[in-house]
Amino acid sequence: MPFPVSARDSCPSIKNILLLDSEGKRVAVKYYSDDWPSLSAKLAFEKSVFTKTQKTNARTEAEIVMFDGYIVVYKFIQDLHFFVTGGDDENELILATVLQGFFDAVGLLLRNNVDKRTALENLDLILLCLDEIIDGGIILETEASVIAGKVATHGLDGAASLSEQTISQALATAREHLARSLLK
Repeated sequence: MPFPVSARDSCPSIKNILLLDSEGKRVAVKYYSDDWPSLSAKLAFEKSVFTKTQKTNARTEAEIVMFDGYIVVYKFIQDLHFFVTGGDDENELILATVLQGFFDAVGLLLRNNVDKRTALENLDLILLCLDEIIDGGIILETEASVIAGKVATHGLDGAASLSEQTISQALATAREHLARSLLK
């Protein structure tokens, strides 16, 4: 007998993660649902969320707002605004944990030099960070050090010497080099 609720429905999910600048312009965004079917709908949502939250002071702790039937958790640092959106039935603490994981992982990856210029210079790391946190709306990881570690491992791509890597990173690098040499 099939279950009436799929595993995906019972699992907390994220609608989008937004990283906007101090003017509400995109730095890095990822959407995980079809709630906003077009680019113009996505841009309108981003502008509305930014406008609604810009007067708040979410610098020390995350703030939560109910907006257009969504729960939006957000936090600001320097000239960057971090947002995580979930459905109105999602747990705010889970959304806040995802936001804090993303926020802290970006801080680790950018060596606490978190501003728009540095974020744009390291956009590849931030996008990898998003991929490590969420896959298709499902939360994979929220621990900042684990996220940053995985992103840094992807970013290594054999560039660091083996002495600078941990044992597991060195083994992963060796496996990649072996696989590449076998595929040639």
